[in-house]
Amino acid sequence: MTVAPSLYLLRGDDKTRFRELIATFKAGLGDPDTADLNTSILDGESLNINGLVADVMAVPFLAPRRLVILENARNFLSKQAKDNKERVLKLFDELPESTALVLQVEDQIIKRSGNAGWENIKSYKWVEEWINTHPEQGIVVNCSLPSQDDMPLWIRRLCKEKGGEMDTNASVLLAEYVGNDTLRAGHELDKLIAYAGEQAKISAQDVVLLTAQDQEGDIFALVDALGERNGKKAMEQFLLLTEKSDVMELAGMVHRQFRLLIQAREVMDEGGRADRVQKELKVMSFVANKLHKQAGRFSMAQLVDIHGKLLKIDEDIKTGGMPGLLAFQLLIAQLTQ
Repeated sequence: MTVAPSLYLLRGDDKTRFRELIATFKAGLGDPDTADLNTSILDGESLNINGLVADVMAVPFLAPRRLVILENARNFLSKQAKDNKERVLKLFDELPESTALVLQVEDQIIKRSGNAGWENIKSYKWVEEWINTHPEQGIVVNCSLPSQDDMPLWIRRLCKEKGGEMDTNASVLLAEYVGNDTLRAGHELDKLIAYAGEQAKISAQDVVLLTAQDQEGDIFALVDALGERNGKKAMEQFLLLTEKSDVMELAGMVHRQFRLLIQAREVMDEGGRADRVQKELKVMSFVANKLHKQAGRFSMAQLVDIHGKLLKIDEDIKTGGMPGLLAFQLLIAQLTQ
């Protein structure tokens, strides 16, 4: 009989995929109430090695296995690599078959010198090496976000899984709006499927009505206010956005908008108009017109500078630096002085 692995290294930046896998693991524990009793969720930022040992060695209660989920595992593994590496590896060796330890590592693939690789692999490379030498005891599951080009197909597949159907133009438009944020895409699909009903296919017009005109309009209004150096209006639009999206979602939305503006500005600096922005950026015509108008409010130097500041905010949010809401408010104040 094949024995399930006791160690799972989930790495990537697709939080939706993380949730799906965790749900699958929990479902394997049987009755939901029993599964809850046999599931422990630990925080890698505050956990010490003794706490981890106690949890993974505990005996399951009325179930064949216990599920121990270590969130923020990269922080924990990075600290243990310095002080307790051998003890952690010994723990991996001794993991009971009755325990499934899931290490949830947030990471992303980036390109350096033309080669793609995991950005933070150094902090947990030793765990991957242990798994590679113990394939029956551990497994690595990559959970990368789909590329922007793959998102329309990904959206249509998820829509079908949720019991809906959408045409190609609708999936392309929704991908333009959410980028490769799979979590937001899932939320928007739930709303669109409920609106369209069981028999109707989701159209691009539905996406414009329920999604693009709503929050994307606020993003354009925020950027317009920044271009006008209108601090009061910019702050009002920012606060409206915080009511609809958490700070991580908001950071992604604003970051994506300025990335598009940089691309639009490049087209304009080469003499291109809105139709060329549409062709080069592969966006809908009404989006191209808005980007063309908005990019005209900024110079390329200003856009690059803002983009750099947004990257810093994103890094601070992920690493526990300055709180995201405060960082955005300070940025708005700086840009509208």
